Amino acid sequence: MGHNRSLVLEQCNPAMELGFSLAEYKSRLGLIRKHMSANNIDLLWLTAPESLYYVSGYTCEWYQAQSPKQWPATSGIAVHVEHDHFIMFDTPSEKVMCRFVTCAKDIRIFPIDNRRDGIGFIMDELAAEGWLGGTVGMELYSYRPNPAISARFRNAFEGNGCPVTDGSDILREVRWVKSPQEIIYLEHAARITDIGLEAAKNAIRPGVTELDVYGEMIHAMAKAGGENPAITLPVLSGLKANTGHSLASRKVIMQGEQVNVDVSGVYWRYHANAARSFYLGEPPKDVMEYHDKSSGVFTVIADILKPGLTVGELVRSARQYYDDVGIWSDAGWVGGYELGIGFPPDWVGNFVYEMSHSDSEKVFEPRTIVNFESQFFSPRMSGITYYICSLLFKEDSAELPIKAPRRLVVIE
Repeated sequence: MGHNRSLVLEQCNPAMELGFSLAEYKSRLGLIRKHMSANNIDLLWLTAPESLYYVSGYTCEWYQAQSPKQWPATSGIAVHVEHDHFIMFDTPSEKVMCRFVTCAKDIRIFPIDNRRDGIGFIMDELAAEGWLGGTVGMELYSYRPNPAISARFRNAFEGNGCPVTDGSDILREVRWVKSPQEIIYLEHAARITDIGLEAAKNAIRPGVTELDVYGEMIHAMAKAGGENPAITLPVLSGLKANTGHSLASRKVIMQGEQVNVDVSGVYWRYHANAARSFYLGEPPKDVMEYHDKSSGVFTVIADILKPGLTVGELVRSARQYYDDVGIWSDAGWVGGYELGIGFPPDWVGNFVYEMSHSDSEKVFEPRTIVNFESQFFSPRMSGITYYICSLLFKEDSAELPIKAPRRLVVIE
């Protein structure tokens, strides 16, 4: 091995970049092992970026999600139900990075002569450790690795006498209730969201492009310490405002158009989500009134918001409001989902609720966070009413932490 490469791989130790204490990571591992035991899983093989982060702090810019066949996504973390530590496996390319972005004490790097495909190495190491032979849980609902590589892992585990089952829900369920430190980060993310929305308001003018507005939002949030959101932020103007998931483009924003933006501020990978609608010039009276009806649901929500609120009560109250103001028949999508850790390509969490869940007894427990989306097709094809707010449930209170006005903002 060359001197320079050897020096770096063996001795380079950048300053640690961990968002949580070692005690918190230890607590998380304990919760995971408890859930594993309850689900009769002996070994949990973790590959989803969110899972790697939750267990160890691991962050990376590239997870080989759409990589060439020669570069399969085989790095990951092994957790055993009977052991109070985990084993991290990664490529030589990430050896230095693993030292400063993870709390891992047991890092095993693939051999340099087979640096990309680590499946054989992983099986040999786990077998030598005595961790094989029992039931293995794999994150079968994760996009990473792709189906071909996932099948290879399954075959390898089964070839070592390990029945394979789906273990996707273990980490997803553990992450539902946040720690006090996670709540602090979510509150910080909400402040960054407000900064992004304010930047959008200041940037939206006739003659600028959607990408101009997008760039201003990203710049402002980055200056405030915000990280890259897990979904590319949409800026949608004119007839495009009737869509929810289109991309910002070189389209020029014109006077008399509605502009919708959807923003998540991100702090230590924790997302707080909000969306707002803007209008260039004085909107038609019926359009303004319709937006007021859509956004008015958040006054109703604020009145009932508390830890322990059930999904059913939230849904029934919202639906009753929409019926009372007479807009329900024009609903686009109304509901919400869990927020928290997010990596591209998604910030949508595991738990989702919709307006059909009026009988749900699922509880918004203390230290949980979801969003609520109020999207309706407004008059004159002007655009969807794009009102999304995060709902943060704390120990003894609950709040809408993003403070941007919940109404159609008129840009003069």
